[in-house]
Amino acid sequence: MHQDITPLCAADIQDQLRKRFAYLSGGRGQDGSPVITFPDYPAFSEVPDKEFQNVMTYLTSIPSLQDAGIGFILVIDRRQDKWTSVKASVLRIAASFPANLQLVLVLRPTGFFQRTLSDLAFKFNRDDFKMKVPVIMLSSVPELHGYIDKSQLTEDLGGTLDYCHTRWLCHRTAIESFALMVKQTAQMLQSFGTELAETELPNDVQSTSSVLCAHTEKKDKAKEDMRLALDEGQSILESIREPLSKSPEQSLNQDQLDNQTTVQRLLAQLNETEAAFDEFWAKHQQKLEQCLQLRHFEQDFREVKAALDVLAQKIATFTDVGNSLAHVEHLLKDLASFEEKSSAAVAQARTLSLDGEQLIDNKHYAVDSIRPKCHELQHLCDQLAAEVAQRRGLLNKSLELHGLLEASMKWCDEGIYLLASQPVDKCQSQDGAEAALQEIEKFLETGAENKIQELNKIYQDYEPILTQDLMEHVQKVFQKQESMEEMFHRRQASLKKLAAKQTRPVQPVAPRPEALTKSPCPSPGVRRGSENNSSEGNALRRGPYRRAKSEMSESRQGRSSSTGDEEESLAILRRHVMNELLDTERVYVEELLCVLEGYAAEMDNPLMTHLISAGLQNKKDVLFGNMEEIYHFHNRIFLRELENYIDCPELVGRCFLERMEEFQIYEKYCQNKPRSESLWRQCSDCPFFQECQKKLDHKLSLDSYLLKPVQRITKYQLLLKEMLKYSKSCEGAEDLQEALSSILGILKAVNDSMHLIAITGYDGNLSDLGKLLMQGSFSVWTDHKKGHAKVKDLARFKPMQRHLFLHEKAVLFCKKREENGEGYEKAPSYSYKQSLNMAAVGITENVKGDVKKFEIWYNAREEVYIIQAPTPEIKAAWVNEIRKVLTSQLQACREASQHRALEQSQSLPLPASSNTSPSKGNARNVKKLEERKTDPLSLEGYVSSTTLPKPPEKGKASPTSPDKKAKRHEVKSDPTPFGLRGWSKTSHPLEAPEDNDGWSSAEEPINSSDAEEEGGVGPRKLVPGKYTVVVDDEKGSPNTLAVRSGDVVEVVQEGEEGLWYVRNLTSSKEGWVPASSLSMLLGKSSSAQCLSSPESSAGSALLSNSSSCSESCGAPLSDLQG
Repeated sequence: MHQDITPLCAADIQDQLRKRFAYLSGGRGQDGSPVITFPDYPAFSEVPDKEFQNVMTYLTSIPSLQDAGIGFILVIDRRQDKWTSVKASVLRIAASFPANLQLVLVLRPTGFFQRTLSDLAFKFNRDDFKMKVPVIMLSSVPELHGYIDKSQLTEDLGGTLDYCHTRWLCHRTAIESFALMVKQTAQMLQSFGTELAETELPNDVQSTSSVLCAHTEKKDKAKEDMRLALDEGQSILESIREPLSKSPEQSLNQDQLDNQTTVQRLLAQLNETEAAFDEFWAKHQQKLEQCLQLRHFEQDFREVKAALDVLAQKIATFTDVGNSLAHVEHLLKDLASFEEKSSAAVAQARTLSLDGEQLIDNKHYAVDSIRPKCHELQHLCDQLAAEVAQRRGLLNKSLELHGLLEASMKWCDEGIYLLASQPVDKCQSQDGAEAALQEIEKFLETGAENKIQELNKIYQDYEPILTQDLMEHVQKVFQKQESMEEMFHRRQASLKKLAAKQTRPVQPVAPRPEALTKSPCPSPGVRRGSENNSSEGNALRRGPYRRAKSEMSESRQGRSSSTGDEEESLAILRRHVMNELLDTERVYVEELLCVLEGYAAEMDNPLMTHLISAGLQNKKDVLFGNMEEIYHFHNRIFLRELENYIDCPELVGRCFLERMEEFQIYEKYCQNKPRSESLWRQCSDCPFFQECQKKLDHKLSLDSYLLKPVQRITKYQLLLKEMLKYSKSCEGAEDLQEALSSILGILKAVNDSMHLIAITGYDGNLSDLGKLLMQGSFSVWTDHKKGHAKVKDLARFKPMQRHLFLHEKAVLFCKKREENGEGYEKAPSYSYKQSLNMAAVGITENVKGDVKKFEIWYNAREEVYIIQAPTPEIKAAWVNEIRKVLTSQLQACREASQHRALEQSQSLPLPASSNTSPSKGNARNVKKLEERKTDPLSLEGYVSSTTLPKPPEKGKASPTSPDKKAKRHEVKSDPTPFGLRGWSKTSHPLEAPEDNDGWSSAEEPINSSDAEEEGGVGPRKLVPGKYTVVVDDEKGSPNTLAVRSGDVVEVVQEGEEGLWYVRNLTSSKEGWVPASSLSMLLGKSSSAQCLSSPESSAGSALLSNSSSCSESCGAPLSDLQG
């Protein structure tokens, strides 16, 4: 069965070839037949058939097909062998030779016996050697030379052919390995080329770059493999030619020449493959590079187009044409800034378009995709430039219009100033009138270049920018201009009449009554009596009465004219104040917007982040506070509402009153100002602020603009004062006064809050103490009578300096501590020391020896604080405010007591008076109950109408029943009056005077009421309250209230001229009683109730601890705790 023979390689049968039982020396026969030599090889018979067959097959495959077709010559050297071996070798070779044979030459054994034997055996066995080719037995080597030239035989056969079997084997192995390398390289390049050709071009830059890098790496590796193969081929070629390099006379045999030809052929094939691959790679690389360029172009196109789209959207929002000259200038700056910022994107777009055109010129494969994009970029750039130019044109038009409007308004204001500045009295003279008339005419001449000439022409010239608001503004300016011109014309007409008036001759007559009524500033109407030549003569012939009557009439007309001019001047001044308010408000809003856009918004701009220092990161809210909230309030609400009052400025107070609650936002801004100021001082050198200031073209730094809200809130009260000064007789005067008071109240609240936030060391929540009413610094002495004796003694030395905060529910004592620093950082802080619950506080308004001192005492004078104010006025303000707080607490307690008493009256009988009948007593008490319902100052509850018990003296029991004593003990043990609970007093111990630099030489009086507690004498000072009359009123007049000894009266209030309004609770009558009579009638009777008593005794607490108070308010009033 025929089997395919796989071509053998020398490397595969290298061990078999190395045995050298047969070799191809490279010699040729005379006809060019290849010579295969079988040298003397004793173990030839032991060579396995498979090996023999492999070697024969390989050796016959080496010569070219042409040489192999001629046939092979076999030279079998058996000179040293036996005949039997010769016979076996020849038969084996003849049977297994795989190629054509031309001749078989056998060198017989050289021994005599073996040679003779071979001759005989060959003759007798000739038929066994019958082959397709002749077999010639040779006896010697010279005979061999007859068949094959010596030059084609190796040295062992007597020839001169240079042959080394090891070298031959090395060359064959190298050539075959090189051939395999060339084949594999060609296959690799073909596969790589197929891969490149089938690769799809990516759609993004990253993928395209990755593919290009990967392919380049593979190309470089293939090129390296080809370089190695070429080097290998060159090395083999040099090895083949090595004999020639050693001996130029020597030549290569045919096999060597064939090897050389083979290597050269393989090298040429490799070079051709490399050249073809290089050409293919150049095209592929160009395509990949163009693809990468395209992807870069497309990516840049998307980015640039997105940037241009954003710019187009932003320029589309620039629709505002401005509402003032400053606003338009700001918009133009914004547009210039926008154009500057957009120039980079536009330049990038135009550069990208040029890059695209360059790609097209370089014959890019994607021309159809690149050209439309280039055209689109050019179109977008041109469109954006056109939009910017159009916006600039509109804003320039708006700037021109607003400049014209502001020139007109300025001209009107100057005209109004001129009219207001012309004194009416000087204009009554002819010279004064002529001078004023010349001023007016000269001013009117300036109107040609300043005023609006034709309204329709304005509408026509500025139609593209005339919004509804701007058109209304133009109309208002034009109306203002017309009104001002009308005022000028009226003044002109009046002054012309005055300038043309004839001077009245002086009459040498006695004074007439007209001299008393004649106005110092006669009206222009006076000249009507002397307009013709005969009027003067007629006037001379008239009698005194008629002249007096005529001139009195003229005087009245002059006064009427003067009053009208004065009112007109006030109206002009009001409009001026209103214009100033509106102009400064618009500027204020613009400045806030400038700060928010130029600084605050830029802090969030990623392009500016690198300029912001670490200490400024995430501190925008600290630096700017609630400025944005303030801006929105003024821009959206307050400015628009102010503009509604431009025609009636005297009513602008209503605008402030309606928005007074919104002005509370300034308190939050001012409270944050110290933190903002501190942050600014730390970061003022930050490049971010310098860059923003440069962009905004501001001459002042940011801190000046951060102060604007504080300056603005203080500016309002100045403008309101001015407006009120010129509007006292107008309709809105009361609103202006109330608005001014409210603004001042806000300023006070802001100032108080700035001090309040500086308190440190207070454990509770200050907001729980109610509204802050007052705050200020005082000198304080202490006298704690129930405490250690040392505390009372120390009170006589140098006072402590304390800053007091009066709240609705408590008064706080703090120590003021100045801080080092500048600006707001220099603001003091306050260390909390003590707090007193207002529910347990009483006051003594006057302290002997100093009009600036008053007392605050606590828990029925257990603790006494002597307060010295800087001035008597400050003391009076504090005493009045504390009295209001205590009165409101007392009133709340009385209302609760009254409610409870009314509930009891429905089920219990009223107590009868000791000196009246039961029926009258009941009626009187019912009437008194009705009076208590309407009188908030009267103590509600049922109190005996007889003489009330005096307050118990210190250390003595009260002459009351045991149950009342128990109630009084309950009140005394509770630090809050009326048993009020729920407000725990938390305070640090109020230490002794801290200033240890010396003791005071003059002992201050601790409590001026101490002497009275021991029965001191002095004139009695009346205070409101209930008293018992001790003597009859014998000197009573019909106009005063009559009282009798034993009557219970209530002293209500002090009136004028030393009178007191008194209510007789016994007779249910009321009236005025002189203070001197009242003091004598009451004698030393104690008041059952008192709020605060100057120089009062210890018993005159906020509400007396007498039995009447305990009975009426014995139950805890938890609803009054606030």
